[in-house]
Amino acid sequence: MIIRRRFDFEAAHELPGHPGACRNLHGHSYRLMVSVERAIDRESGMAIDFSDLKKVVRREVMDHVDHRLLNELLDNPTAEMIAVWIWKRLEKALPGLAEIELHETGNCSVVYRGE
Repeated sequence: MIIRRRFDFEAAHELPGHPGACRNLHGHSYRLMVSVERAIDRESGMAIDFSDLKKVVRREVMDHVDHRLLNELLDNPTAEMIAVWIWKRLEKALPGLAEIELHETGNCSVVYRGE
């Protein structure tokens, strides 16, 4: 079973290696989709409680990125590098982590499934 939950956060960044406007400080309304793949527990009937998933993602990711300057966390906070950073924060805390999708805009996203 694959369980997904959406998280939204606001953050700013500047991309020092970008040749265009994104080199300058700007912000995004990010959308993060976290997917966990686990077997359904016979006793509870759930693969993971949505509330438990929320607690882990809030503690490991959201509390560090929401309303923050992402350059304080990463030297080059591209969508790709942010996704890798999020994965590393979640992989040990969230057994069965299958995929994260990070939307930088409504039309642009990256998907990461680990190494």
